Amino acid sequence: MTATTLAAALPAEHRARLTETAREVSFESGARLFEEGQRADRFWIVRTGTVDLDLSVPGRRPVVIESLGHGELVGWSWHFPPYWWQLGAEAQSPVRAWEFDAETVRAMCARDPEFGRAVATWVGRVVTDRLHAARLRLLDLYAPHGTRGRA
Repeated sequence: MTATTLAAALPAEHRARLTETAREVSFESGARLFEEGQRADRFWIVRTGTVDLDLSVPGRRPVVIESLGHGELVGWSWHFPPYWWQLGAEAQSPVRAWEFDAETVRAMCARDPEFGRAVATWVGRVVTDRLHAARLRLLDLYAPHGTRGRA
């Protein structure tokens, strides 16, 4: 379990409040959860299965940045205005997840600063991890051999 999974990132009372608002959903393998540039009005916590995050690259197929599994947050763009997806996401296997309405969760965060701070810290950690993963993946794909990790 990484520091960005729901169980590791939020205290039990905040996890309970958040999951009370969730609804169970499922996606077939190959289903697109969202596309880059679309409105980010929800997010998911993976219960079973795998979701790949991808990045559009002009003239090429989307590049898979990271694969997400049990307990991981799918989508962070819902938390930051203007609420547009920064990446795309696709189910790589059948996925069961909890789905959350972004507006509802943002309102909960606004009403309870402690809850809001915990959610913001969690989402911030996720963004940091995803940006690091994207950087490493792009270096693997496009950097000249032997230059990975050099500034």
